[in-house]
Amino acid sequence: MPKTGIHPNYREIRVMCACGNTFTTRSTHKGDIHLEICSNCHPFFTGKQKLVDTAGRVERFRRKYAKAETAAK
Repeated sequence: MPKTGIHPNYREIRVMCACGNTFTTRSTHKGDIHLEICSNCHPFFTGKQKLVDTAGRVERFRRKYAKAETAAK
């Protein structure tokens, strides 16, 4: 048995993903955990490739290099 008073509380918490998936686990973290991506929506686990666009970065990258490609021709 662990010594009393020196270990953090290890309790059940709820994990919530942006895709809507929720599950429970045990952790020393205080409160619920909110994720952006989990095993239900991550392309590695689902086998589906999709771009996770954060703040329009992918679209900005495509516009930038589309201009560069047309200027090079």
